[in-house]
Amino acid sequence: MNIAEAKYKVEERGFLDIDIDVHLDLFSEIERLKKEKNAIVLAHYYQEPDIQDVADFLGDSLGLAQKAQSTDADMIVFAGVHFMAETAKILNPTKKVVLPDLKAGCSLADSAPADQFRAFKERHPEHLVISYINCTADIKALSDIICTSSNAEAILNSLPADQKIIFAPDRNLGGFLNKKTGRNMLLWNGACMVHEIFSMEKITKLKIRHPNAKVIAHPECEEAVLRLAEFIGSTTQLLKYAVTDSCNEFIVATETGILHQMQKDAPYKTFIPAPPNNSCACNDCPYMKLNSLEKLYLCMEYETPEILMNEDLRLAAKKPIDRMLQISRDAGLIG
Repeated sequence: MNIAEAKYKVEERGFLDIDIDVHLDLFSEIERLKKEKNAIVLAHYYQEPDIQDVADFLGDSLGLAQKAQSTDADMIVFAGVHFMAETAKILNPTKKVVLPDLKAGCSLADSAPADQFRAFKERHPEHLVISYINCTADIKALSDIICTSSNAEAILNSLPADQKIIFAPDRNLGGFLNKKTGRNMLLWNGACMVHEIFSMEKITKLKIRHPNAKVIAHPECEEAVLRLAEFIGSTTQLLKYAVTDSCNEFIVATETGILHQMQKDAPYKTFIPAPPNNSCACNDCPYMKLNSLEKLYLCMEYETPEILMNEDLRLAAKKPIDRMLQISRDAGLIG
């Protein structure tokens, strides 16, 4: 099958209609394609273990996009969700960026439609817009500064205390930051479906059964869950804390994909996924899990689906990212 035929199948029906030889060693094939196509694989911590293990770089969305900048790769294969691949394209305009499954969206990013957010922003013209990086390129383009969960507090502290701010799209992260900094930011009413599903009651019961375990949580969780946490941080910060802290048992309130890396880095420790408030596996992100090793191989082989972006949009979305990076450099957060 040629590339044109593959693109048609992907656009019309997805990779499921493209047959793969069952005897194919996907791990070695992916390594072969990396060399042949001068490609790198970026994987978020929430991806399935096999994808994490074949990745050249593993991390959070911004860090991965920045890692790609430091390479001479011609193609970036982003095993994550759509807004992450967009961010990689924003920072790497000359590189081809492909995503294993175009349907790998994000409930948080989708909770802020650009037209509705634009109207909301226009009703508050005196407010500066700070947007969490977990948003679409269109929302980035409507923002003044982008932040991550790890640098948001420093970004806020760099601004005058009386500066009026709209924070989007995550109301839970925004509320956490309001409480931590004493600000009163105007919050867009968005949230991540995975981080909102954790049950405070079930975590409390789990803590009773594991009295020595520490609860660690991502700030996208609801306030009731965050109150139970002994450490709150970004995905990367949670990983570092769990590996380096003296405690040997952790209840982890974020997407379960991170437990794979925690277990690899600290095999002698116990990591327990925080339970959701129902019986389903809702602490797995259904969008992240759309990607598979098979789709990763196919998107490398056929170089599709590709992330394409209008240059005006790319430049507009890059401007608030650049401002964030400059503030971070000034604050000594990055070199």
